[in-house]
Amino acid sequence: MTTKLDWEGRVGRSWASQWEKTDRSFGGLTDALLSKTRGTTAPRVLDIGCGAGELSLAFARGNSAAEIVGLDVSEELIEVARSRALRLSNIDFVHGDASQWSREFFAPDLLMSRHGVMFFEDPVAAFSHLRSISSRDARLVFSCFRSFQENSWAERVAGFLPPDSFVEPDRFSPGPFAFSDQSHVHGILSDAGWSEINFEAIDYAFVAGVGEDAVQEALDYFQVIGPAARPALGLSPDEKAKFLGKLARYLQAHEDGGIVALKAAAWIVTARNRPR
Repeated sequence: MTTKLDWEGRVGRSWASQWEKTDRSFGGLTDALLSKTRGTTAPRVLDIGCGAGELSLAFARGNSAAEIVGLDVSEELIEVARSRALRLSNIDFVHGDASQWSREFFAPDLLMSRHGVMFFEDPVAAFSHLRSISSRDARLVFSCFRSFQENSWAERVAGFLPPDSFVEPDRFSPGPFAFSDQSHVHGILSDAGWSEINFEAIDYAFVAGVGEDAVQEALDYFQVIGPAARPALGLSPDEKAKFLGKLARYLQAHEDGGIVALKAAAWIVTARNRPR
């Protein structure tokens, strides 16, 4: 289970140190999310769990008149995001918890998130709060992983660990796969008062390594990011050597033209803040 405390600590630091690679691995989702925001007026935008700022930055470049707030619980990630936005005057990156955050005179017309909403301890309360601070008819657009089994970048990589060192993520507890069940997520949003809830399944390439040393880059990446990273820290030298050997062979089999890409599966979820 990955919690808010993890993002405030080790996980946030890891993602901040690897932000270019994590943005690359999730890059297939950015355009899919932005496509859901086109053709609508959104003077005020809130990016929930903005991380290193990729989605906020992409939206800001195409919507210079919009006021955008990127929000994340990791101070390290917010610092990275701020450093990337120095030439953009319409973005403000803020350290804070979206389940409690608000700003006077800022009622977002669009709430968006690229994989930043699956970590709320009380998701119904969090989405109720987000709806309460939003404008009437505000749009909600976010991505989240589908099942662990559908994401080979996670399931297959973790499968090379010793059996007793890894427990498959609970799909109803805070963490990367907490929103994999469509009915569960629909219930959360509905209980929180959101309407017109829709799901679109997206398959995309999770790029883990590129270049002449793509396999080694992917191997290093999965020791820092992903479900195998923490368990791998506790392995004995012999266990770790076996794990890395199996993982390297798997990554080599998925290297093509200097790119290591694995299957990733996500939902794009949309909803509205409309009276029922």
